[in-house]
Amino acid sequence: MTASRILEFSATPVFVRLRLGQMVIERDGQPETTLPLEDVAVIVVSHPQAVFTNAVYSEFLKLGGTVVLCDQHHNPAGLLLPLVGHSTQQERFEAQAAAPLPLKKRLWGQIVRAKVARQGAVLRAACGDDAGLGAMALRVRSGDTGNLEALAAQRYWPRLFGDPAFRRRRDGDGPNGLLNYGYAVLRAAVARAICASGLHPSLGLHHCNRYDAFCLADDLMEPFRPVVDAAILPIVRARGMNAPVDREFKIEILSLLSGRFDANGERRTLFDWLSSSSSSLAHIYSGSRESLELPELAYAPPRKEPVRDSSHVADGDVRSAS
Repeated sequence: MTASRILEFSATPVFVRLRLGQMVIERDGQPETTLPLEDVAVIVVSHPQAVFTNAVYSEFLKLGGTVVLCDQHHNPAGLLLPLVGHSTQQERFEAQAAAPLPLKKRLWGQIVRAKVARQGAVLRAACGDDAGLGAMALRVRSGDTGNLEALAAQRYWPRLFGDPAFRRRRDGDGPNGLLNYGYAVLRAAVARAICASGLHPSLGLHHCNRYDAFCLADDLMEPFRPVVDAAILPIVRARGMNAPVDREFKIEILSLLSGRFDANGERRTLFDWLSSSSSSLAHIYSGSRESLELPELAYAPPRKEPVRDSSHVADGDVRSAS
């Protein structure tokens, strides 16, 4: 079974160590809790007094996991990724590095087309119409030479939150902080899938910032961003435009992202779908495939079931798929 748990440590100081392949979490005044390390996909560390042994990190990375490290303001500050993720990694690195520019432009056009179409789908579900984004997606060409991604964003964000003045900016106020957090978790999951497919996360299709070590992750996550947007929208509607990135929000968003999504007649975890997309890219580089697999995900809330003890680690900060 594919690892699907997202663990987030932010509420209390913890000491985390490894014992016989099990992650052991210790807190003052509480009995220790254990869970299989192989079940975990992403670990988010926010509390300044969360201590992990090197054995936990090294073994977790060997299993293909990713770690998001947050600063004192609980904003994502760094990402740990495995160095080895596939048996033919060197061969795939070479094919990835040798990819011609026309191919990269064609794939970027497909990514933008999928992103804009999915933004339109979110608007239809939330507001009753797609503000013309469905038609706009059909006009996206290779390399997005018409800059339709930016034009779509100008329609999408004010419409989504019902605020004509809202702009999506990483350092902006309002829901921007919530989006930053959700996107950081998504980025970690995408980077994990990329490494598992034997690709290098810094060799991008469109993003090429010399200071960005995760350009390919920033490319491939674009069509999946609307999943985060759709998950955050009801939180904003319930708690207001200035809802804080607090423990309540984190538990809710991580629970949603750990759920299962419907696409192509299947119901799978987000990590499964991301793995399919990154694997399709690896096959494109090798010449055995023509286009990316970018499923249009429809979120289906997890079934209401009793929560196991291991899901209560760190005062309810550990979330897992049902």
